[in-house]
Amino acid sequence: MNMTKKITTSWTSADDAFVENAIRRGASRRDLLQMLVAGGLAASAGSLVLTRATSALAATPVKGGNLKAAGWSSSTADTLDPAKASLSTDYVRCCAFYNRLTFLDQNGIPQMELAEKIETKDAKVWTITLKKGVTFHDGKPLTSADVVYSLKRHLDPAVGSKANSIAKQMTDFKAVDPLTVEVTLEAPNGDLPTILSTHHFMIIADGTINFAKANGTGAFVCESFEPGVRSIAVRNKNYFKPGGANLDSFEFFAITDDPARVNALLSGDIQLAASINPRSMRLVESQPGVVLSKTTSGNYTDLNMRLDMAPGDKMDFVTAMKYLLNREQIQKSALRGLAEIANDQPVPPMNVYHNKELKPKAFDPEKAKFHFQKAGVLGQSIPIVASDAASSSVDMAVLVQQAGNAIGMKFDIQRVPSDGYWSNYWLKAPVHFGNINPRPTPDILFSLLYASNAPWNESRYKSEKFDKMLIEARGSLDEAKRKQIYGEMQVMVAEEAGTAIPVYISNVDALSNKLKGLQPNPLGGMMGYAFAEYVWLEA
Repeated sequence: MNMTKKITTSWTSADDAFVENAIRRGASRRDLLQMLVAGGLAASAGSLVLTRATSALAATPVKGGNLKAAGWSSSTADTLDPAKASLSTDYVRCCAFYNRLTFLDQNGIPQMELAEKIETKDAKVWTITLKKGVTFHDGKPLTSADVVYSLKRHLDPAVGSKANSIAKQMTDFKAVDPLTVEVTLEAPNGDLPTILSTHHFMIIADGTINFAKANGTGAFVCESFEPGVRSIAVRNKNYFKPGGANLDSFEFFAITDDPARVNALLSGDIQLAASINPRSMRLVESQPGVVLSKTTSGNYTDLNMRLDMAPGDKMDFVTAMKYLLNREQIQKSALRGLAEIANDQPVPPMNVYHNKELKPKAFDPEKAKFHFQKAGVLGQSIPIVASDAASSSVDMAVLVQQAGNAIGMKFDIQRVPSDGYWSNYWLKAPVHFGNINPRPTPDILFSLLYASNAPWNESRYKSEKFDKMLIEARGSLDEAKRKQIYGEMQVMVAEEAGTAIPVYISNVDALSNKLKGLQPNPLGGMMGYAFAEYVWLEA
């Protein structure tokens, strides 16, 4: 065989494709390994490349088919504007219709998507070179003007971007030429390629203000979109990635009731039921033709006590609630073991910056009673708002209620419908539950949830010291110092904020065994919400 491909020590997806094609043409593993080693790859790396290529061939995608998938939350506020996306249903659609400059692989490492490369010398001024030949669904070529517009609009208060607090560190945008963008940050931040991989930073066409339909560069074209109802997408025949999507089309909607979502899968009405409740797992596991996809990547349901409203304005009440959470019981009973014990801060154990020294508060009803008395609320009836919209929150609320009864503390569980929960109760009720999707860096988590100006500051936590430390850690290029700062910030959140995070939840998606290609991703279930581009249906 004549194989003249130049091999380098920097391996790319194009090189993977070359190896796969060589195997298809009959090259032996020994011949290929010798070629890879001769080209500069270590033997172990060469073996890994071959194993990956062989595995890819063993699961060759099938083209065609129409997928129906159901998420667990939606509302009439569903949007195709990436800047305003806030629910999983928004993220799924944005991932299908748009692209980001980068994306996170299953190991949490940023890879290039619309960007050909991203470079910097000082982590403050970044040069982004775009891929050639990318077009929007309306035929318009992707240019640097689109990237500048997409990033810059996050800073416009009128847009209402959910990523405004993160985007504020970008202070200048310059279209150097049609395929080159220069982004200047307020201070150095080595996380920028990772930040650009998050869902809000999808690239839209320059000047876009109408989001009744999506005009992106993504693997699917939006055929129809009804907020709070459903969307229908068809394959983008002009997609810039080789091969494009495998599915001809996919329909996505929400079935908020967990048993109904599972029954839709078992009856064959859908092929993917996202984020099923642990209570449904035993039923699903016993059914032929159904498989489970499990991901533990930092998703959590938290109990929020607003510090600016009674009773959370008394810190003793907040402390008492954290002692009243029986984390092990929540893990074993409410979540059927599909969770890891958490310590009231949002950075999960799989994150390199996770503070392992920060231990969760023990379940201690007597300490809880002491602090309830000190707060002057023992014996009062405190409302707790829960909903199926926040995964397992109703079960958690019941466990808190039972523990409170044993010490004379009364809780009135107000179970409200999933529809409208995020717009009517989350961030608003004095004591309520939230559900936070995984984020890849502490900077993003803290900027979204705990900074004084955070858009999703669930307990209204405010600390000048915390805000200053956030900026300091973001700008530091010293990894040891950065880890130390983030570690201290996690302690502050656990001890001072009004958010109680009892466990990190393992997300479980249930799917037909004919649906293939779904893999874990650090951005959450359903392959970080980007499943539609990568999965396929076996005949």
